[in-house]
Amino acid sequence: MADIDRLNEVIEPEAQALGFELVRVKMMPSEAGDGAQALQIMAEDPATGQLLIEQCAALSRRVSDRIDELEEQGEVLVEGAYHLEVSSPGIDRPLTRAKDFEQWAGHEAKISMVKGFDGQRNYKGDLKGIEGHCVVIIDAKAGEVKLDRDQIHTAKLVLTDALIAATQPLDTSGAEDIEEEKADD
Repeated sequence: MADIDRLNEVIEPEAQALGFELVRVKMMPSEAGDGAQALQIMAEDPATGQLLIEQCAALSRRVSDRIDELEEQGEVLVEGAYHLEVSSPGIDRPLTRAKDFEQWAGHEAKISMVKGFDGQRNYKGDLKGIEGHCVVIIDAKAGEVKLDRDQIHTAKLVLTDALIAATQPLDTSGAEDIEEEKADD
């Protein structure tokens, strides 16, 4: 298994060199159907909260080159075959950093706690923000609760009309140059 902390140490400076902020690094089963793993990197341009395709490609090349360089020096960051996937976090983004919980306060979120958590394991409701090291959410069942960030397994925004309205529009530059083709009948 890969050491996610070490991967973060390697990947974050590469993202920062391009002016991006790292949102999440995660190992997961690849969707390619070949049984391999995927090293998923989510990053964002702080100016837009997204990455365009060209930005994803630039970060992918930098990270790939850096991992290759470290492997040539004898460090194995990921055991076995894997796919590198670089993406923007999207509208219903994962919440991973303290600033994410603060920035997206007022929107609906889903939070799952780690196994063995003492209490309700899943929460869904209005995100209130962060107090110290605790995330505050008004859950539909439990009311207002404070959840220790160290006990959160996953957290993400829920796609709602309010979230769509609050999300910066995707870059539409070049859209006026797109021409539709009509299919022959």
